[in-house]
Amino acid sequence: METWVGLDFVLSEAKKHKIRLILSLSNNWDAYGGKAQYVKWGKAGGLNITSDDDFFSDPTLRNYFKAHVQKVLTRVNTITNVTYKDDPTIFAWELMNEPRCLSDPSGDKLQVWIQEMAMYVKSIDPLHMLEIGSEGFYGPSSPGRLQFNPNTFSQQVGTDFIRNHRALGIDFASVHIYADTWVSQSITDDHITFVKSWTNAHIEDAENALGMPVLFAEFGVSSRDSGFNTSFRDNLVATVYKPVLESSKRGGGGGGALIWQLFPEGTEYMDDGYAVVLSKAPSTATIMSTQSKRLDMFSSSCSWRWGCKKRKDDEDLLDHDEL
Repeated sequence: METWVGLDFVLSEAKKHKIRLILSLSNNWDAYGGKAQYVKWGKAGGLNITSDDDFFSDPTLRNYFKAHVQKVLTRVNTITNVTYKDDPTIFAWELMNEPRCLSDPSGDKLQVWIQEMAMYVKSIDPLHMLEIGSEGFYGPSSPGRLQFNPNTFSQQVGTDFIRNHRALGIDFASVHIYADTWVSQSITDDHITFVKSWTNAHIEDAENALGMPVLFAEFGVSSRDSGFNTSFRDNLVATVYKPVLESSKRGGGGGGALIWQLFPEGTEYMDDGYAVVLSKAPSTATIMSTQSKRLDMFSSSCSWRWGCKKRKDDEDLLDHDEL
């Protein structure tokens, strides 16, 4: 019960500060329970299941998850008295953080789950947007795009960026960027090269193949990586931001990019290596603030699929080549 009240408080505080939230409904990884917890419950209930990936296919486990979804979406906030599914503070729902199904590289099992759960979420809450939470790996449906994957393993994890996002009920595409996990944990120029191609490819596919915006919902670099320094992180952030801003300027599909992860002072003990404390990283803070202001400016004059109004003369001065 305390967990629910804690989430009520988060939503209440976010509303006060005019912050919109994306709430993830599950996790591929063990943190906070994840799909493995559903499997544990299933085994305890006598189900004959052998893999965490059975979360996606076992009818009982799917019903467990649906019960959880219904519980979350229909909860009434004890502070604001607003039902979650009616709360505009929630920007969107996320089906799962970084879903993978290694037992089925074809992607069929995960695709069926995405479609079923997307329709279920929408049956309860047709108003909020919904995204998958995907990392963005290309799969069998788009062999011509496999070249943009960071490695061969990524095309064997049961995900398929373009196919997954064609599921009914999915409103915008989600992509993550972790070159230091996928390419190499030693900082090299290859990271920047990969990030450029990865970001541009997904903006292009969001616009041309999917017809929807794309949000780079997580990206970052760990301070624990060999060769890490703040200058490299700033370069990485700018590398992600630039094509997103270029897309926004023309009313394209680049919806935004969210760095993983911001920490307030005093909470560094929870740092997983990716923490950014803005008061201690002024150069990174400046890049983020500048990007936010520019995106706000262009979003007021540009809209997805409708193009842009004529820019004012003073807007021409706000170039971003220095990013």
